[in-house]
Amino acid sequence: MSFGQNLQFLRKMSNKMTQEELAERLGVSRQTISKWELDAAYPEMDKVIEICKMFSCSMDELIREDMNVSDDAYSDIRFEEVEAFRYIKYTVVSMEPEEDAISHVERWAEHLHIDNPQVIGWDFPVMSQELINVYNMHGYEAALILPEDLQPEEEAMDVVCQEKQKYIVITIQSPEIAPFRLIPNAYKILMTHMNVNGINHKQDKKVISCFEKEYVIEDVAYMDVYIAIE
Repeated sequence: MSFGQNLQFLRKMSNKMTQEELAERLGVSRQTISKWELDAAYPEMDKVIEICKMFSCSMDELIREDMNVSDDAYSDIRFEEVEAFRYIKYTVVSMEPEEDAISHVERWAEHLHIDNPQVIGWDFPVMSQELINVYNMHGYEAALILPEDLQPEEEAMDVVCQEKQKYIVITIQSPEIAPFRLIPNAYKILMTHMNVNGINHKQDKKVISCFEKEYVIEDVAYMDVYIAIE
């Protein structure tokens, strides 16, 4: 936990703002910013408040938390226009729902004779605190992206259509190494970038709010994490 590391992280998340640019906005010298980031000196309270307002973070986050969760496992943040697509989804609520939900839609892909299926997934948002805290249950939805010319005839496969949508995206390399750290931190990195740069999260029933997509390239596993933006 370091104020200096947090300040450096927030500065770089803000369109890679330089020390000189931050110094000019705060009315101090570049050397002062450098000392703050090295934890060799600390700003007065009015400057701390100004920094919090500038980067849309709380004083507690800035001073006490470890905001710098980025490491070599993550790619640079990027923006993608995801073209319109159709999908069918399956929801599982259990202690370990991800594998069950993904396996189910993969069986759908096999049944529908889809080669190289595209599968995405996201946490099921409607869960009671009793199920989560008392029974350690979680919800997960997996979706199978349908080829343009395919129309499932089974009644259980309700086809959902999503229009073209813009997402902010980050890629995790080898997420299986530490999934309970790397995946939540990926969302945290994206949300921090959005807060710092004034980007709004789009939450619309017609759009998948956020999702994950796993794939393998040359025997290395990757996961793309997407968050819908306005």
